[in-house]
Amino acid sequence: MSMPVMPVAKNGSCPTGYRPSGNMCIPNAGAKPAIAKNGSCPTGWRSSGKYCVANKVDTPVVIPKSGSCPSGYRSSGNYCISNK
Repeated sequence: MSMPVMPVAKNGSCPTGYRPSGNMCIPNAGAKPAIAKNGSCPTGWRSSGKYCVANKVDTPVVIPKSGSCPSGYRSSGNYCISNK
């Protein structure tokens, strides 16, 4: 399963490939997945302001890490990355 490209909560300027709309950042056509930044970005992602943006559209699912990563995920800093 790939990480979906979805709106993200606005926190300062929107990440690369997104535009502001109210309190959200809406993806433009061709945008890559973005997540709120928590420390360093996970492997395969780059920093864009207060966000991490995937280096490619077809990227594994990334979730915030809270304790241990769930089954099927591996740790990458403060995130868990799907093995699929």
